[in-house]
Amino acid sequence: MGQVIYKERKNTNSTKWDDCLEKFGKEDLLPLWVADMDFEAPACVKEALQKYLDQGVFGYYKHSDGYEQAFMNWEASHHQYQVEKDWIRFAPGVVPAINWLLHILTNEGDPVLIMPPVYYPFKDALVNNHRTIVECPLIRRDTGYVMDYEGFEKSIVEQGVKLFVLCSPHNPVGRVWKEEELRKVMDICKKHQVYVISDEIHQDLEMSGYHHIPTATVGDYDEILVTLTAATKTFNLAACQNSIVIIPDAKLRERYDEYLTRIRISGGNSFGYIAVQSAYEEGAEWLKELLGIIEGNYRYLRETLEKELPKVWISNLEGTYLMWIDLGAYVRPEDMEKVVRDDCGLAVDYGAWFGSGENETFIRVNLATRRENIELAAERLIKAIK
Repeated sequence: MGQVIYKERKNTNSTKWDDCLEKFGKEDLLPLWVADMDFEAPACVKEALQKYLDQGVFGYYKHSDGYEQAFMNWEASHHQYQVEKDWIRFAPGVVPAINWLLHILTNEGDPVLIMPPVYYPFKDALVNNHRTIVECPLIRRDTGYVMDYEGFEKSIVEQGVKLFVLCSPHNPVGRVWKEEELRKVMDICKKHQVYVISDEIHQDLEMSGYHHIPTATVGDYDEILVTLTAATKTFNLAACQNSIVIIPDAKLRERYDEYLTRIRISGGNSFGYIAVQSAYEEGAEWLKELLGIIEGNYRYLRETLEKELPKVWISNLEGTYLMWIDLGAYVRPEDMEKVVRDDCGLAVDYGAWFGSGENETFIRVNLATRRENIELAAERLIKAIK
């Protein structure tokens, strides 16, 4: 048996498996939506947590220096990013960190730029915190998406953008940005003194032939850049509520620290620190096996759909475990929910959630499950559409 073990999650208080009725209005759906995995965390994580449980005392916890060191070692060995301990800060999740940083770096009404189709909590954060949304949509090409640099700079200048939220690797389109792509947008932001939040939570989920490049490593952008990442997507640890904020600039760190002092948050729970440290220290082989499973699922679903539904359009998967599929040649926007939910019995993220326009005939499919579930999804889609 391999290290990556599939787990039945129905009736385990799983959001993905047990919230379909609330989210989609139907209970008997195959859930391929919210971005977590149907695989157990690495054995090293379970062993570290069990050791802590056996201790039996869960009072106030001070994490060890090994926590930051494990992360620093991981970044250096996997992403060639030399992070210093003083730069590392805590947040319970990347999404909360984005919301906090909106308060730290901008004021109400300030224009903030995003690149749809993009992870919808970005837009939610702007709406909920009363920031002005500026959209610079990605440009769709034959096999995937590219950034619109001319439109990006024009939007910044004409609308007075104060902050740019970058998704790298990009969810949902699956792009792993190249060094020159990152440098172009960062140079524009530096030129116009626009702050950048780089959401790199999917940094470790790379397909063969692609390598994630941390935004911070492509140039001197410390004064405008905050990087967010976590072990949660990599090792399926979302419930541990532990993410990492990287702030190389001392003045920005001071502003972040002052904000956390005001909201009285100094750190997270012990389970999160222990899980994350053990995963970064000993989880590399587990991750290697996982990436093989995800890539295999992607290739199977892509080849099967393109054979049986030749007009389907699928974005190349370079990173993440999320597949971006356009069914527009077969399904009208107004029929998407009926076909996907009612006819196919699938719970997926709908393209309209990530931005309007041409995305309304897309679905985002979570590939981090066993092959049998991917085969079933393909079978249902093909049968319903044909």
